[in-house]
Amino acid sequence: MGALVRSLRLRQWIKNLLLFAGVLFSQRLGEPEMALRALAGFIGFGFLASAGYLINDLRDVAADRQHPVKRLRPIASGALSAAAVVAAATPLVGAGLAIALWLGPGFLSVAVSYTLLNLLYSVVLKRQVLLDVFAISVGFVLRAMAGVELLRPVAPDTQLSPWLLVCTFFGALFLGFAKRRRELANAGEQASRQRPVLDRYSPELLDGLLAVTASASLIAYALYTIWPGTVAKFGTEALLYTVPFVAYGIFRYLYLVRATEQGEDPSLVLIRDAPLAVCVGLYLVTVLVILYGS
Repeated sequence: MGALVRSLRLRQWIKNLLLFAGVLFSQRLGEPEMALRALAGFIGFGFLASAGYLINDLRDVAADRQHPVKRLRPIASGALSAAAVVAAATPLVGAGLAIALWLGPGFLSVAVSYTLLNLLYSVVLKRQVLLDVFAISVGFVLRAMAGVELLRPVAPDTQLSPWLLVCTFFGALFLGFAKRRRELANAGEQASRQRPVLDRYSPELLDGLLAVTASASLIAYALYTIWPGTVAKFGTEALLYTVPFVAYGIFRYLYLVRATEQGEDPSLVLIRDAPLAVCVGLYLVTVLVILYGS
């Protein structure tokens, strides 16, 4: 049971906090029903994500055994059998989709798309240069979409902001290419054995992609804060004051990727790096004050 719980990678559920973006920026976070639906969506996507991790680890067992850290994972180390993986993944998918059905047809369609994307990633896309990171980014976009869709059954006037999708897409691309850059640096000559697609990347290519996606993420968010539609919706231009937090977060992550050995696991970096965690916390507090202070 302990091996199974470790394989679920519960700390990776932090990525699903993006499902709260819809209720946060729709200024409905204080409504218990809305917060409960967001929490249910968070748990449902967590089940689907954990099932995806199990299947992915099962398919990657040979490569993981070449990695100094991943070889300790329960499936790669032999502590968890293939039969146990399948037996655990099936009810996880069933539970995740059951929650999705309860949250409405829109949320269910996004959840099904997310599940199929995870399967396609494990089978094909993770071995395709550039498409591997694009698939990860689309997964984050689907999370953002789900955070809006879970509100529609009880708040039909809820709108999906294109800025949410643009910022999420480029931000996730940035994190994905940063992960590949750190993996390539850490693995050295063993890179292609630990993750075959790394053989198609180079440090120069990834550095260029990081520069582009970091710039696009920051510019997209800055434009969102001063866009006339945003100002009209919230009745203030004060979101502009959150841009420094976003800029510091991006630059801090770049520093961790290039100057330290961190960056292979974005979720772990967010938890362990105190300056980055404080930055995220201050950003959220500032957003709450701006959107809910009045």
